[in-house]
Amino acid sequence: MQKIIKSRKKALYLLAFMGLAFVSCELDEIQDPNGLSLAETEQNAILGVLNELVVGVQSSARNGIGIETTASGTIARELYLFDADPRNTGDLLGKDGSALNNNSFYSTAQWNGNYRSIKNANILLNALDNTNAITETEKNGYRGFAKTFQAYEFIQILKSYGQARIDVADEENLGAILDFDAAIAEVRTLLNEALTDLNNAGDTFLFPIAGFSDLVSDTDTGLSVSDFIEFNRAVAAVAALYDGDGDAALTALQNSYFDLNGSLAVGPRFLFSLGAGDRANPVFRSPSESAESPNNGDQIIVHNSWINDAEPNDLRVAEKAALRPSPSVQDGLNGTHETRLYASNLSSIDILRNEELVLVYAEANILTNNLPEAVVALDVIRTSANLPVYLGAITTEALTDEMLTQRRYSLWSENHRLFDLRRYNRINETVLPIDREGDRLFEVLPIPLSENAD
Repeated sequence: MQKIIKSRKKALYLLAFMGLAFVSCELDEIQDPNGLSLAETEQNAILGVLNELVVGVQSSARNGIGIETTASGTIARELYLFDADPRNTGDLLGKDGSALNNNSFYSTAQWNGNYRSIKNANILLNALDNTNAITETEKNGYRGFAKTFQAYEFIQILKSYGQARIDVADEENLGAILDFDAAIAEVRTLLNEALTDLNNAGDTFLFPIAGFSDLVSDTDTGLSVSDFIEFNRAVAAVAALYDGDGDAALTALQNSYFDLNGSLAVGPRFLFSLGAGDRANPVFRSPSESAESPNNGDQIIVHNSWINDAEPNDLRVAEKAALRPSPSVQDGLNGTHETRLYASNLSSIDILRNEELVLVYAEANILTNNLPEAVVALDVIRTSANLPVYLGAITTEALTDEMLTQRRYSLWSENHRLFDLRRYNRINETVLPIDREGDRLFEVLPIPLSENAD
């Protein structure tokens, strides 16, 4: 990330392609498209430039999703990535006792992708401080958007790496990499700053935000500031929960789009397209057609334990996975099922849907010892998956087990499982199967070598 932060000498994405979900933000490939330097972009930016910067923040937020999903999912024994790169079945599973490499794609791709979006948001914030093209009230809308997205990206980093560098506004004076507790506290402060900005932003944004149609309360006017505040509070609920603050999580949920009785699918999404300059869903894999026609050597194989541990008739298994024409075998590993998480390479990827918020609500009620209400939330998840209501013990320990199980199946292959097990100190051979003799378990991805974290 130091390299990302310190090497931005050009304006980053000043061309928008109408009709695309996002503008591509492959920052190292675009060279000064409109002849503006970074300094010029941050001085006297006009409305169009500000709005293109908004697009860039969202677009670059998608950059690390593919590796984020497959790397953490492999370590957590949710899946295998069977392709031509032996590190996917070797390094990430600790084959023959090997350690993770801090200069490999699985340690750098997500980190660089998340911090690219954070950097882009800082460029937008700097531009806002140095322009008179819009009013202060209008600027607050951009600020609230930028800070909320930054907080979301910091959370993704913390889930995968357990640490994060939060203070990155001054590229010549970067802050220290903080441990989880210190970093999540900073993220919560950032979300509250964003909320203050949004509360002082008026009713409408001057810019569109792609993928947020589910949150629009008035289809005649589009996404309003108050609609986006619900997303800010949803992220705040997640951050509070990860900080062990169940009361604050419950308060934030009440001001979000959380709905115990609503559709579990509601929420903002990352969008994809095949248009010029955009990108396809990086987690989609084509279904296998026959035993003789595998997925061109690039397959996401469901870990057998996820299939075998599921309760009978769990709809999530049928929706997210499919039996292969024949079992897949590679590097001493095998699996009977392959992913169906996304229907096509244009499928959107959820940013934070109501299903996750219901699970946040369940966990927050466990933390605050309101166990009957936790059962209510867990039953929403269970019955939606065609499972009977929960009939187990009403204790903190039993409901924590149940909550983690429901998160395992509802949020499969979405960069949750490894973090969930880590925060509950459950990364061990009893919970995570060792598939080959000599394999080992990891808790986090290593901070990239370029960060000089050692």
